[in-house]
Amino acid sequence: MIDVTKLHVGDVIYLDEIVYTARDAAHLRLSKMLENGEKLPVNFEGSFIYYAGPTPTKPGKIAGSIGPTTSARMDKFISLMPKLKIKGMIGKGPRNEDVVKACKENKLVYLIATGGAGALLSKKIISCEEIAFQDLGCESIKRLEVKNFPVIVAIDTEGNDIFKR
Repeated sequence: MIDVTKLHVGDVIYLDEIVYTARDAAHLRLSKMLENGEKLPVNFEGSFIYYAGPTPTKPGKIAGSIGPTTSARMDKFISLMPKLKIKGMIGKGPRNEDVVKACKENKLVYLIATGGAGALLSKKIISCEEIAFQDLGCESIKRLEVKNFPVIVAIDTEGNDIFKR
């Protein structure tokens, strides 16, 4: 288990963690559930949220191609992240100043995965289970167990941002 407070912008790390996929539609639904005082279908505490929607799984494979999606689309949901008690987020591309501030205030990290490498990244998944919002198809929430999943620290817990170097 990674201690995110020891990570620094630019560090290349290999995750051996539990990661949950969630994109726009799942974020919106989670946000509305919290607003309505509903119980969430997932305990995200101590995990990472990966902005990804895997392609369908081929026979004999654990998961389909699972590359990161553009993270900026989830910036409007940053206030949700501390409520979920996650360690951080995984995606691609720069984030806005609210995200940088939230990372610093809540000791979160933003990690980037290589876009266009979804087939390679899927080989780092050792288990994949759809656990919530099945009606959302590829945007449903999936629980992934990853091993040696390569990412780069883009925003650290001190608010340093690789895109501002």
